Amino acid sequence: MMEIRPVSDLRNKFPEIENAVNGGQPVYLTKNGYGAMVVLSLEQYAALTEDVELKLDEADRAANVSDVRYTHEEVFSRLKEGLNG
Repeated sequence: MMEIRPVSDLRNKFPEIENAVNGGQPVYLTKNGYGAMVVLSLEQYAALTEDVELKLDEADRAANVSDVRYTHEEVFSRLKEGLNG
């Protein structure tokens, strides 16, 4: 079940939020009734970013052995082409 709390709970009820995220649940924090941030455990965050980190490492290795560089327009154009078929 999604847990939504006011951002003030981060200060006032930190142990409750810590228990929730350590139990595997992200906690969504609001400020003035609007979404402000999400609190995750380190394990959840690592799981979400692990693939990105691996791909960035792969890109760094490829850049070290090649002099070819692309502009951001070229990169995004190629991504769009790949997504659209």
